[in-house]
Order: sequence, then C-alpha cells, then structure tokens
Amino acid sequence: MPYQKELNIALAAVEKAMKLSLCVERRLKKISVIEKQDRSPVTIADFGSQAVINMLVVEAFPEDVVVGEETAENLRNDQNLSNQVLELVRYAGLTATPNRIITCIGSSTESAAFSDRFWVVDPIDGTKGFLRGDQYAIALGLVEQGEVVLGVLGCPNLPARLDRPEDEIGCILYATKGSGTWMRIFQSKADLRVFVDSVADSRCAKFCESFEKAHAAHETHQRILASLGITTASLRMDSQVKYAAVARGDASIYLRLPRKKDYQEKIWDHAPGSIIVKEAGGEVTDFKGRALDFSTGKTLRNNSGIVATNGHLHRRVLDAISRVIN
Repeated sequence: MPYQKELNIALAAVEKAMKLSLCVERRLKKISVIEKQDRSPVTIADFGSQAVINMLVVEAFPEDVVVGEETAENLRNDQNLSNQVLELVRYAGLTATPNRIITCIGSSTESAAFSDRFWVVDPIDGTKGFLRGDQYAIALGLVEQGEVVLGVLGCPNLPARLDRPEDEIGCILYATKGSGTWMRIFQSKADLRVFVDSVADSRCAKFCESFEKAHAAHETHQRILASLGITTASLRMDSQVKYAAVARGDASIYLRLPRKKDYQEKIWDHAPGSIIVKEAGGEVTDFKGRALDFSTGKTLRNNSGIVATNGHLHRRVLDAISRVIN
C-alpha cells in the first residue's frame, strides 16, 4: 500500500488522540472552555489532541510541516491550562513536558510550502458537537503538490452502523491515494472496506449538512434539495463525520454553502474527509464543479461551497445548484 509508513503513524496518532478526547468527554463538566478570536469554543481536548498528533508526526517525519487549527499562545499564557493539557498527553501514553507540548503545537504555525508536502490537522473538528456529547472528528491529512494523498478521521461517537446506534460506538475511517477507504471499529480493531451507496435517483437520496445553522445556509440547501426532488429530512451532523457518512453510504449527498459570501473554507476542515469520500468511490468538488485546491494556503480561496456525493448524483447536484444559485 502506498504511504504505508505515513498511514501507520497517522492511525497511531489519531487513536491516541481519540483516547484523549474520550477521557475529556467523561469529565465534560470540568472542561476548561475559552473563547478563540472567532468565538468558537476550544477545550483542553483540542490542545491535547493536536499536541499528541504533532509529536508523533514530527518525530517520524522531521522534515515535514504540520499545519493545524490551534496555536500555542493560550498555553503560554495560562499555566493551569498548560498543566491540564500535559496531564492529557501523558494519559495518551506520551512522554512530554509543557515546553515540548508548546513547541509541538507551535510547529503548526510554521510557514508551509503549500505547493509541496505538508500535514494538516484539526484536533477536534466540531467542538460544539463534542461539548454536546454528539458527533465530532479528529482529522489528519497529508497533502502533496496540492493533492490530498492520505486522510484519517477518528469519529469517537459514530456507531459502526448509523441505523443501529446500539452497536459498537467509535470508528476510524482512513484512505490513501489509490488504496480505497477503510473503516476500523475502534474497540474491536476490525478493519472493513467501505463504499459510497449506489443511489442514482436523486429522489431516493439521503442528504447531510452541518448541524449548526450558523455554519451553513440551510435554507439554500433546502431549495437545492427541492430541485432534486428530495423530501426526506436532512441528516444534520457536526464536523467531517459528514464525509464519513457519505463514504460509507449513510448519505448520498453532503452540501456546505457558508452563509458569508466571502468566507474561505479552512483546509483542515476538508482535506482528510475529501480523500475518504473519493477513495470510497464518491466525488468532491466545489459548487462550480472545480476540484478542491489545497495548494494556496490555509484556506480554499479558489473554491466556493462544498459538494460531496456518491458520484452517481454529482452532475445532477451541480446542475441543481446552478439552477438555484445562478
């Protein structure tokens, strides 16, 4: 399998980060929540998860840069927060010091050659879902020359089967270029290859979108769905778990149209999930049918809107978008 060493490290890092996040979930009432500049909540789980992932990736690939969502500024300024993160990192099984953690998290702020090779990480994607005890993801991807070649999504609260929530909870979906998409049941360590669904009639398609109304234009999504003849209720989920849902056939379509016209999607919100859908047989583009361009920096400034489908419906969805928006 191509990128085998990278995949092994990525899976180990995400598994440790999942262990850490589940530890924090068990004591949610004691979480230290602060406000970032964009006023979205961030917790010790975000910092701890990013520290664990960055440490393992940088140790294995010292020449690589990791581009992540979090910065180390809050840890430098808050000793209590730093100590809580240190405790979590050690719980995840890594030897660390506060300075080592700050250095590792800070490494994600280094200038990356976005046209070359770099890693991208969202340590807790969907923090509001995390705080609700709902869906969130630990997302890690590898990009080379603007193309995502590896993606891992750790989904601690995702059932092995969405229609059977009483079954095993906790999945890791992963993919490397040309090797398909696989799902690992977290507790049993069973690995299964997964595929998008085969729905070709848009009227029979299941649709997913962001849980938070502030994150996506739900009303525009509904107009697009009406144009496609879709009448079933939307599956609303936080984070890149929506990509996982399309990749394994829980949904046929995922749309994301930001409410602000000038909003630029962050690369860590889409890189891992996009390859996981594509390697499962699906397709991912922006609203104009353009491939996502991960070579331009920390945002997808050359793209507008996100469309992920099972592939069979992609052209039809793009046509509906054109009818509704243009």
